[in-house]
Amino acid sequence: MKLTTFMTGAAVALGLATSGIAADKTKVGFVYVGPVGDGGWTYEHNEGRLAVEEAFGDKVETVFVENVAEGPDSERVMTQMALNGADLIFTTSFGYMDPTINVAAKFPNVKFEHATGYKTADNVSVYSARFYEGRAIQGHIAGKMTKSNIVGYIGSFPIPEVIRGINSAFIHARKVNPDVQFKIVWAYTWFDPAKEADAAKVLIEQGADVVLQHTDSTAPQAAAQKAGNVITFGQASDMAQYGPLPRVSSIIDNWAPYYIERTKAVMDGTWTTSNRWDGISAGMVGIGEISSAVPADVKAEALALRDAIANGSYHPFTGPLKKQDGSDWLAAGEVADDGTLAGMSFYVEGIEGDIPQ
Repeated sequence: MKLTTFMTGAAVALGLATSGIAADKTKVGFVYVGPVGDGGWTYEHNEGRLAVEEAFGDKVETVFVENVAEGPDSERVMTQMALNGADLIFTTSFGYMDPTINVAAKFPNVKFEHATGYKTADNVSVYSARFYEGRAIQGHIAGKMTKSNIVGYIGSFPIPEVIRGINSAFIHARKVNPDVQFKIVWAYTWFDPAKEADAAKVLIEQGADVVLQHTDSTAPQAAAQKAGNVITFGQASDMAQYGPLPRVSSIIDNWAPYYIERTKAVMDGTWTTSNRWDGISAGMVGIGEISSAVPADVKAEALALRDAIANGSYHPFTGPLKKQDGSDWLAAGEVADDGTLAGMSFYVEGIEGDIPQ
């Protein structure tokens, strides 16, 4: 049973979209950094919310607020959700970390789940996906398909999650194309179609014929499509409407199983704080259909890489690898530990430019 979403009077005043009202329901809140129609990050989190409704029917009520700025405003929204009776609140952007911790301390009986952060408490869990696994596959395809040997990358914010993605894509592009160069433009936003389009245009003007993005809208796809002869990859969502060109594949975030699992734990009274970091093997990271624009041999190699990551026979950060300054990082065959990856604040050897502070 899928519940119909509607706005209550109180919810209208608070900007809360709600589904079904009943005192005995488990109430689950979602705080979104972008709009549910962004076609990327927030869209996929909202698909997870809808999956919770589908799984539990009239036993659950979901509420969400979209376009919530990271910082004090998010703390206000979380507080209001808790005051309105939420049993479980998912806060779905890195910049919500400290606000989540602050609000959780005031509401010890409410469970909080923060996406992509690292701070936990008795009633705060964290969860993320190993997006860097998908970036390795994108990097392989990019290195094989670029003709200019210039790959553009639109960064959102210089946080470890994004730096990991850049490094992973670069490592795997260089493995198959030693001449490839990365040009990185920082948009300093998760979702701003105008800024994202401008970033894509700048990279294309600088000679990039492949553009990767760690921002949430489809604007870079549209810019690449307009430019022609540029390939792209869907970010967070499939963005298949831009296939077979410019979008040749994608990283798809699948939050639904996790959201269903954690909601059930609250219902059952078995919820405990945890730190989850799943990838391709667990299905939290999906690789979108590789389009017909990719040569058959490159597609086969990319799928083999995906399968090796999934079955654990290959890790995207396997030595020998050096840091950007030439210092040794990983010896031959050595695999990066999760602690280093989680706090990654350096580029690997071969990437030009500095990480903004």
